[in-house]
Amino acid sequence: MWNIPNQLTLLRIGMIPVFVVLYYLPWGWSHIASAAIFSLAALTDWVDGYLARKMGLETPFGAFLDPVADKLIVVVALIMLLQANPTIWFALPTVVIIGREVVISALREWMAERNLREEVAVSMLGKVKTWVQMAAIIFLLLAGKEFGSFAIIGYIGLYASAGIALWSMVVYLRQAWPEMRGSESTEAE
Repeated sequence: MWNIPNQLTLLRIGMIPVFVVLYYLPWGWSHIASAAIFSLAALTDWVDGYLARKMGLETPFGAFLDPVADKLIVVVALIMLLQANPTIWFALPTVVIIGREVVISALREWMAERNLREEVAVSMLGKVKTWVQMAAIIFLLLAGKEFGSFAIIGYIGLYASAGIALWSMVVYLRQAWPEMRGSESTEAE
């Protein structure tokens, strides 16, 4: 259970308070430092998954904790960025991304209770969504309070991520729809 991939996942969770503190420091370079910590966390996400698969170190604990770590740091970052950019244009994609995470987490839990977890397993589309949103957040963090090219790239990435989030949510819901709708065999029981 305490293999390198799981330790990297725990490290990623441990980076969250450091990330938050750095973001709110009243120093001119705090946005760069917080972007660096977020980037390091994003890198550990890739490394822990790669090592777990390559070295055969996948564990139930890691399978649970890895997506939790991803969601925690992304949601924390989005909330902090929304607080710094309190506009409808930032709120809309943020609400879509966070709302999608809540819906899909609930859907996966519900499907797992029915022993159908594999029906809504993480897809390549979900992985693309995660990496696009992490890249967008890094650019938005680097932009700080300035609306320059980093911010433009970050906003484009944030909207792309929200679009992919909606798309992947529809895909997952369609996969689960037969179970959600119920079947004659479950209605008879």
